[in-house]
Amino acid sequence: MSVKVEHRVHFYETDQMGVVHHANYFRWFELGRVEYLRSIGVTLGELISEGILFPITEIDAKFHSPARYDDLVEIETTAVELTKVKLVFDYKITLKGEEKILVTGHSLNVFTDIASGKIIRVPENFHERFRLI
Repeated sequence: MSVKVEHRVHFYETDQMGVVHHANYFRWFELGRVEYLRSIGVTLGELISEGILFPITEIDAKFHSPARYDDLVEIETTAVELTKVKLVFDYKITLKGEEKILVTGHSLNVFTDIASGKIIRVPENFHERFRLI
């Protein structure tokens, strides 16, 4: 399953040439990840209230073509692996309405106990919802 989110490039996300600074793509990956979780009925607030964090332990991006100020981009997020301790996502960012790929990426998130900071198995009530992917 994939979830798509639109984002209009803000001026502050660009450099002097009007090109999106590379660090912003990781922020956009987060937009996609949060919307993906929301689409299956899970919010980060709900995880946090249950004492669970969802940190990234690996992330990468491949830059194909730049986005520019005022572009409307589409962030496609796909969950590609799920276990009781981790969730892996792939990302594809394109210009809205075009097939040209701007950036592709990948992240690994692990379920972590807030109090101890240790990786944990996600409780079954969350795991059931994650299995919808």
